Amino acid sequence: MDEKLSIRINIIDRYYPLKIDRRDEEKIRKAGKIINEKVLQYKQKYSDKDAQDFLAMAALQYVTKLMDLEEQENPSSLLESIRELNEEIEVYLKEE
Repeated sequence: MDEKLSIRINIIDRYYPLKIDRRDEEKIRKAGKIINEKVLQYKQKYSDKDAQDFLAMAALQYVTKLMDLEEQENPSSLLESIRELNEEIEVYLKEE
């Protein structure tokens, strides 16, 4: 049985208390660090925005990447690509 662990994650100078599975601690802390790094990059690039804008831009970037990964791993899209390639091969072979 997994033990629950209470941790506090700092995201842009705000602390968020979380109760997590002990095995997820490293992943969650790393995610918080990556978010803070991305926000800092935006903060250095766009000085006229506030923290909410930076968080929104970081969230948009990461969700877009997640959607790309999910699309790549989607078996139905992979099957569709295989079907299309198969049809192209059949057409090519009929022409030969």
